Amino acid sequence: MSPPPTLDDARRVLAEVFGYAGFRGPQEAVVSHVLGGGSGLVLMPTGGGKSLCYQVPALCRSGTAVVISPLIALMDDQVEALAQLGVRAAALHSGRPDGGEAWRRLQEGGLDLLYISPERLLAGELLALLGRLPLALFAIDEAHCVSQWGHDFRPEYRQLNVLAERWPEVPRLALTATADRRTQGDIIERLRLPAGAVFHVSFDRPNLRYLVREKQDARRQLLAFLEEHKGEAGIVYARSRDRVEGLAALLQGAGHPAEVYHAGLDPARRRRVLQRFRREADLIVVATIAFGMGIDKPDVRFVAHVDLPRSLEAYYQETGRAGRDGLPAVVWMVHGPGDVPQLRRFIEQSQAPEDQKRIERSKLEALLAFTEARDCRRRRLLAAFDEVLPEPCGNCDLCLEPAAEGTDVTLVARKALSTVVRTGARFGAVHLIDVLLGSDTARVRERGHDQLSVYGIGHELDRGQWRSLFRQLQSEGLLGSDPGGGGGLVLGDPERVRPLLRGETTLTLRLPPPAAERRRSTAAGSTTDRGAPVLEGEARDRFEILRAWRRQEAQGQGVPPYVVFHDRTLLDLAADPPADLQALARVPGVGRAKLERYGEALLMVLRDATRD
Repeated sequence: MSPPPTLDDARRVLAEVFGYAGFRGPQEAVVSHVLGGGSGLVLMPTGGGKSLCYQVPALCRSGTAVVISPLIALMDDQVEALAQLGVRAAALHSGRPDGGEAWRRLQEGGLDLLYISPERLLAGELLALLGRLPLALFAIDEAHCVSQWGHDFRPEYRQLNVLAERWPEVPRLALTATADRRTQGDIIERLRLPAGAVFHVSFDRPNLRYLVREKQDARRQLLAFLEEHKGEAGIVYARSRDRVEGLAALLQGAGHPAEVYHAGLDPARRRRVLQRFRREADLIVVATIAFGMGIDKPDVRFVAHVDLPRSLEAYYQETGRAGRDGLPAVVWMVHGPGDVPQLRRFIEQSQAPEDQKRIERSKLEALLAFTEARDCRRRRLLAAFDEVLPEPCGNCDLCLEPAAEGTDVTLVARKALSTVVRTGARFGAVHLIDVLLGSDTARVRERGHDQLSVYGIGHELDRGQWRSLFRQLQSEGLLGSDPGGGGGLVLGDPERVRPLLRGETTLTLRLPPPAAERRRSTAAGSTTDRGAPVLEGEARDRFEILRAWRRQEAQGQGVPPYVVFHDRTLLDLAADPPADLQALARVPGVGRAKLERYGEALLMVLRDATRD
């Protein structure tokens, strides 16, 4: 019997196969734990290196490692990337035409890693086959899908407790980038993991810049934002299929390469969009949340939301598709009061039990608090994952853009609260603002609200300022939502509302400038990096030459460019070109197989670029 693998074996695999000189963060502790036969839970943000936590021990331990994932795109990306590294990997899922070949290689013991969907794993024939094979480990990716309290619960994940029952001696590693304490506990209990074996790294993504804007004209704002990101790949999320179709047409009309993606498209078209996104460096995909899960594309430079997501967990997951390579990226969102009633209706009209609805309501309130935050946004986001950021991040709109001085809004706040009362505490902010501004709408007339004493008393603020005021009154607890789920506003905490209405207390808030001033400012209002480190002169030229070479190589092999090399590796090569193969081998991301495959060609490209 061969001796058990050691950390030295793991470090050698990391360097020779993956091309990295050392582990990052808790990776080494996780790898050591699994090498010794241990199971556990890994909490690590997108782009933090979760895959290496199971890929390295998979290549050190004997047998085949089984990686369970619900994400077809991610499985295919990882199989292609591992093939570039000389690793024997395959995938079994509904969209894989070569399933027979993968099955044959598995039976013959010719696979180091098998990627598989949970549905395919739980089929009796495959479980029986695995029972006859030596297994290195099980890796359960996207493990938050196990939990009914998570944002992406999948019932088939609940059946993965079969792994502990059938193979108690095989290490089981559950991995996720989004799980609060309750979800973590559910994962540990359901998968029968040891409670003390939790490896946690900060959920913070410092390379992401968070920009949140008040929704004025979402289409105009989006176009202005995208002007700053021409030539970059990104995702634009919207809530409905019709909205996605309209926005994609808008972007195409403005000259942006854009595609549509939603569940209503036929599978062949969805596959074409996905493949195009993986292979092109400047494509924008306008999508519902049906798009993005499991996409391993590292060079997504922005993610934009034109509608509020369902929760902060969903927001974190969706924005996490930006900047997976660790380079700067921007996540941008516009929000307005019109988003909230629809999200509330989704909750109330669902078939979920009341306990689940109560959790969803609290998650929505946390999301709204994030949008109305006055301090660092990243602090609010990380707090949703029970993490405390000791200092402001310096990389969100609230940290980067000096806030206006607070304004005494006592009088206008009293007008807003009085309008809620006078109209019967049944209407949302849009109708209440119509009343305050004296708008002559059919709804105002039908309800007789043009006869109220509050009709037309609010001309000191424009519509955008009133929207901001109503949202902040909700954030302050002075207004609440109709407990019946009708979407109307009701008075909030009586101990705070009464003194304000009586004139016994004052209220100071920050309101946006008047509309005329907002129009003079930049429409997108984004303070942003261009998304990549600055290379100047010859270094920048070399980077573009390397990108062209990589694109040609990828096209010849039928794989995405980032499978050949990530941008980060090309940036290192352009900034400090290696003189020989020995120096090239020390560049992060250049392992043994890639050195053999591309080494001489890369050196020739760099020499030609330097001569030019």
